[in-house]
Amino acid sequence: MPESHAQRRAALRAQLRDRDLDAMLVTDLLNIRYLTGFTGSNAALLVHAADEPNTEQQTVFCTDGRYLTQSEQQVPDLERIIERPSALALAARIGRKAAAHARTGFESHKVTVDGLTGLAAAATGVELVRAPALVEQLRLVKDDEEVEALRMACAAADRALADLLEHGGLRPGRTELEVARELETRMLDHGAAGPSFETIVATGANSAVPHHRPTDAVLRAGDFVKLDFGALVDGYHSDMTRTFVLGEPADWQRETYELVAAAQAAGRSALRVGADVRKVDAAAREVIDRAGHGDNFLHGLGHGVGLEIHEAPTLGKSGEGTLSAGMAVTVEPGVYLAGRGGVRIEDTLVVRAGGPELLTLTTKDLVVV
Repeated sequence: MPESHAQRRAALRAQLRDRDLDAMLVTDLLNIRYLTGFTGSNAALLVHAADEPNTEQQTVFCTDGRYLTQSEQQVPDLERIIERPSALALAARIGRKAAAHARTGFESHKVTVDGLTGLAAAATGVELVRAPALVEQLRLVKDDEEVEALRMACAAADRALADLLEHGGLRPGRTELEVARELETRMLDHGAAGPSFETIVATGANSAVPHHRPTDAVLRAGDFVKLDFGALVDGYHSDMTRTFVLGEPADWQRETYELVAAAQAAGRSALRVGADVRKVDAAAREVIDRAGHGDNFLHGLGHGVGLEIHEAPTLGKSGEGTLSAGMAVTVEPGVYLAGRGGVRIEDTLVVRAGGPELLTLTTKDLVVV
């Protein structure tokens, strides 16, 4: 992994040189993890534009004494400073070597006004330049190691759901909370460090609420049951939704499910390199609009997924940009009929030149439990 992190820092340096920046002070912990592999709760990173991947003499990592041993293991390839507060310690270093850091970028989308005041006071003689989301731009496209972590996270979720169904965990008489807790436990059994987010289990009319939180509501025969869940593996998140019927489905349930399945297939097919994210959303949305349920599709089609459960790009009406090979996204249309029930079908996929790679492999056929 140190080699991958060095390559990511090299890509950041190219961005710094394009923006005429001498260095970048990275303070967001997820971005620090992406660039170094460090997983602790306090750190800062100074990336110098003039360094080369094999001779990073001016790039410095800082954390506090709690993480002395951990940082030795996770960040063996950079100079380390043990000091707290870490960001101010690096800002002071920048100030002491102001000539080499004359224009230093900072994560203006993360640093508070008070935080910037402190950094500026410590980095005397240096121009601190707004440089929002530079690392996030790099994180848009996943490298092979990131995709493998996503595959493992998706596999843990797939296997947990298969176990839940095989052992009768989805049946009338259970509560939403009971199902959610069992599903999360089974993800741990299959290698997850934890759930990607609070598991959604929504039965009956609750399934028409897009982000319903599990309650003591009891699953009953004839209900839709919507499960939206994911596993966390090596810091990477999976995201999947499947909707089931307890017992023989009514005609309206079959029709709703088939409509959402058709929209989801259209959205997956639109995941092409170079595709405008708004057109990907439109491809699925048009299917639902034509069926007269446009007002019942209450959210965007999908989102990026990686070190965060929701990250760029956004597949929706207000999204911006085009898709590139290696982007990991969800496709999750839904139709929600208030007071009756709803259906969402969601996959995690990676954009590829020859068509998207599907990472969530559980069947999307209507499963009657």
